Amino acid sequence: MRLTDFWERMRAHFGETYADSFARDHVIAELGGRTVTQALDAGYDAKDVWRAVCVAMDVPATLR
Repeated sequence: MRLTDFWERMRAHFGETYADSFARDHVIAELGGRTVTQALDAGYDAKDVWRAVCVAMDVPATLR
């Protein structure tokens, strides 16, 4: 998954403004206790980060 696709999905689920805030502030256990931003900066694959977000936030299957 490309980062542009990842961010499009984040904005589709969380909204334009909250997606960035969520990515910076919400720690996700599935990412080793990192935020989305920290995980991406550490080299995690965007697809794996998106899957972790989906699990942590119960994203509907239609948006996965």
